[in-house]
Amino acid sequence: MSTLTEETPINSADFTEPNVDSNIENIIDDSVSAQKILMIEDIQKLLPHRYPFLLVDRIIDFVPNKSATGIKNVTFNEPFFQGHFPEHPIMPGVLIVEAMAQVGGIVLRHLPGMENQLSLFAGIDKVRFRRPVVPGDRLTITTELLVARKRFGKMHGRAEVDGQLACEGELMFSLVNL
Repeated sequence: MSTLTEETPINSADFTEPNVDSNIENIIDDSVSAQKILMIEDIQKLLPHRYPFLLVDRIIDFVPNKSATGIKNVTFNEPFFQGHFPEHPIMPGVLIVEAMAQVGGIVLRHLPGMENQLSLFAGIDKVRFRRPVVPGDRLTITTELLVARKRFGKMHGRAEVDGQLACEGELMFSLVNL
């Protein structure tokens, strides 16, 4: 995987079609090729999720057709901590998996012909939780594309806190038209 200091040439023609929405084309051209960083405003243009279910704060690295790395800053103000668990707040595992899926959705939205597709869960395999995620943690989430077809995608997701593995597994997506 590349780092932010490496340059990855991107041919925007590889990621667009004549009918692609110009906003998405601009995000791909401006944010990805120039910086490989997507801020929250860019993420909201690519994903349909909104508060309290948007679980990615920033994309810090992107390798076209391959992978993305995002971050989620976990704060005590998250609505799920009120009930999970009041005396010992722990981020629900299902939301960690959802955060991995959202980072994966960024990768899928940039693939040729998939810009106007919505990715839905088709399956989750081999998911393991290794440590709890608590308020104050910063989740670093990396997804790597394993398979991409017209209506299906498969990724490996990994979530870490301070370099320690919190969760990993395989995520399968079904793609539908927006």
